[in-house]
Amino acid sequence: MTTGQGQSLADAVTEATAVLRDAGVPSPRVDAELLADHLLKVGLGRLRALMLGDTPAPEGYAELVAERAGRVPLQHITGVAHFRYLELAVGPGVFIPRPETESVVQLVIDHVRGMARPRIVDLGTGSGAIAGSIAHEIPGAEVHAVEFSPFAHAWASKNLAPLGVNLVLGDLRNALPELNGTFDVVVSNPPYIPAEAIPNEPEVALHDPPEALYGGGADGMELPTAAAASAARLLRPGGYFVMEHAEVQASWIATMLGKGPWTSISTHLDLNGKERATSAVLAGPDHTE
Repeated sequence: MTTGQGQSLADAVTEATAVLRDAGVPSPRVDAELLADHLLKVGLGRLRALMLGDTPAPEGYAELVAERAGRVPLQHITGVAHFRYLELAVGPGVFIPRPETESVVQLVIDHVRGMARPRIVDLGTGSGAIAGSIAHEIPGAEVHAVEFSPFAHAWASKNLAPLGVNLVLGDLRNALPELNGTFDVVVSNPPYIPAEAIPNEPEVALHDPPEALYGGGADGMELPTAAAASAARLLRPGGYFVMEHAEVQASWIATMLGKGPWTSISTHLDLNGKERATSAVLAGPDHTE
């Protein structure tokens, strides 16, 4: 990119869009505008108004565009990921939350509507997107979150501390034993990519931490299976479990839950119509398979 002294904002964004498109970035125009706004901090509406005039391009813009063209995630450059109503601090070492996970949060919100003080735990919270959104959108909820990676835990701590979430550095397999049988909801977006399935997008393959992607085992099902086992341990009878997974894993997960102490097993579609999550209700002690 050849942004020079005196180049207008409009010309710079147009040029940046072409550079990012040539680099294979999926949303080149939006990213070009977001990078400009990261420097100007005026909001996209005001930015687009400024582009109608002769406002100069901000200093350092070309360097940010070059980073993005190298497929460094936009969120790593700006330090911010937008998720539902939150702005989350993110960077190297933490999984960047995806828009499709917002529908998993909605399932939890819909389930607990009307409960006075639901107790909810997010297993494998990463940046804290799910736990933070639940705490923000469900007044009175008691929200816990568990994260194994010290790097991700540090980002989650920054995001969740202002929201009153109890964040624990620990393994989702055995976390919070002192609260066994007391949760109304367990939610999880565990790592679930199979060992041999390398993501296509460079932003994911090169920049998301491997421990946040790969679920363990050839089929990627070790951690999702462990999350379900922990949910059965942590929930009260009648409690609700919802877990995100890959589209191709929906049938396997429903079958796996069907062999355990679960009822009302349901698969849920995301906004793209893909089988993105499965929920179930923990049966009472008299349940038989």
